[in-house]
Amino acid sequence: MNVTSTARVKVEAGGSGVAAHVGLHALGALADGLGLADLLSAHIPIAGERLPVHDRGKVLVQALLMLAGGGESCAEIEELRAQPDLFGLVPSDSTLKRVLCEEITPSVRAALVEGIGEARAKVWEQSQMAAGTDPVYLDIDSTLIEIHSENKVNAAPTYKGGYGFHPMLCFADATGEALAGLLRAGNAGANTAADHIAILDAALAQLPEAVRVGHGPGDDAERVGRQIVVRTDSAGSTKAFIAAMGERNIRFMTVAATNADIHAAIFDAEGVEGPWQAARRQNGDIRKGSAVAELTSLVDLSAWPAGTRLIVRREPLHPGAQRSLFPSLEYRYWGFYTDCDGDPVDLDVTMRAHAHVENHIERLKDSGLCRFPFSGFETNTTWMTLVLLSADLVRWFQLLCCDGYWATARPKALRWGIFHAPGRLIHSARQQIVRILDGWPTAETLLGAYRRIQAIA
Repeated sequence: MNVTSTARVKVEAGGSGVAAHVGLHALGALADGLGLADLLSAHIPIAGERLPVHDRGKVLVQALLMLAGGGESCAEIEELRAQPDLFGLVPSDSTLKRVLCEEITPSVRAALVEGIGEARAKVWEQSQMAAGTDPVYLDIDSTLIEIHSENKVNAAPTYKGGYGFHPMLCFADATGEALAGLLRAGNAGANTAADHIAILDAALAQLPEAVRVGHGPGDDAERVGRQIVVRTDSAGSTKAFIAAMGERNIRFMTVAATNADIHAAIFDAEGVEGPWQAARRQNGDIRKGSAVAELTSLVDLSAWPAGTRLIVRREPLHPGAQRSLFPSLEYRYWGFYTDCDGDPVDLDVTMRAHAHVENHIERLKDSGLCRFPFSGFETNTTWMTLVLLSADLVRWFQLLCCDGYWATARPKALRWGIFHAPGRLIHSARQQIVRILDGWPTAETLLGAYRRIQAIA
C-alpha cells in the first residue's frame, strides 16, 4: 500500500510552455470585453510629456486580477508579470506602487469611480438587472478592520477595544456588488448620519440611470421608475438619515433599538394571539415556533415620517441568542421600522435578507480588505477602492459567465477551482493556444465562461 501523499519527482527551474492562473486570464478577458481598462484610462491624466510604457487603466485592471487571485500587496503583481503569454506586459510592483501613491489623487479617484459606474451599467444591461420592475435593495453596514501598525494615518482605537479602521459599505443585494465604500478612522461613529448620507449618494451614483432616476435630493416622486429600499441596522435610524432618504424618494427598513415604548407594546401584544402570524423563511417555508406582528398602533411614531410601521418578530430562545428587544424567558424579540407597504410577514422575510451584508463583507475581507499596505490615508482609500472593484469584477464574472455552484461560490473556492487553473501553452497556425490540464475538475465551467465572454465582447 502506497502511503505517500506526493509522487516522487525531481524539481528544477527553467520550465516553459506552461500556464498558471488560466481563470484569472478569463477574468481579465471579461474586463476587456466590458472595456474596463479604457473606461479607467480616460479618467487618469498623463503625467509628463511622453506616454507611459504601461497604460494606467490596464495597470489598474491587472491589479484587480492580482487581488482576485488572493494578492494582498503590490509585490504580488509579480506573479502575473512572470506570465506574459497570458497577461501581456505587466507592470512591476514599484510601478504599481507609484501609480497608486502618486498618480491616483482624490480627484482622479473620484473620476475613476465614474468610469466604474459606466462598466457597471453594461453589466446590469447584460444581466437584465436594469430592465426589471422589482425594488432594488441596498444594504448599508460598517465593519472593523484590525491594523497592527501605528504608522497608518487615521488608524485608531475602535469601540470593540481593537485598533484600525472602521469603513462603511453599501451593497446591491440582488448582485452582491459593493457599490460604494467609505474608509473611516477606527474611532468613527457607527451612527454618523453624514457618513450614511455620503455612502448612499455614492451608491446611487453607481446605479444605472434607469434605476436611479427620481432618487436625487429633492426629486419629484413622479419621476421614480424603480423603487429603491435601503436596509440598515439600528445605526441607520438617525433622524437626519431617515429624512435624507425621504428627500430622495427612497424607502427604508432599519433595525429597531430597544426602548421602553417597544417594551410596553410587546407586553400589550403578548397573550393576544390575534396580531401574531407564523413567520416564514427565505424559501417560503414556515419558521417553526416563530411569529411576526405589526405593533404600529401600540407605539408612538410621531417622530418618524408619516407611514412608518413597527414590525416585531418573536422566536423561541436558544443557546447563544443575541440581545432581545424585550426581556423574556420564552422568546427572543427583534423588530424593525419601515415605511414600505405590504404584509408584515413578507416584510419580515425581506428585512431578514439584510443579513446577506455579512457575507458580502466577508468576501471583501477575503479579497484584500484586511490589508492596507500603505501609510497614507488617501492611498489606502485608493487601495480599498480597488478591493471593492476587484470583488465586483468577480461578481460580474459569476453573474455573466457562471451557472450553478460557481455563480455564488466564495473567493477561496473560485481561486482553488477556477482562477488558478493550470494549462499548457502551444502554438499552432500562428495562434497561441492554452489547453487546460487534462482532468481539471472545472475545465468545462471555464471553457463555458470563455464562450460567454466571447459573446459579450
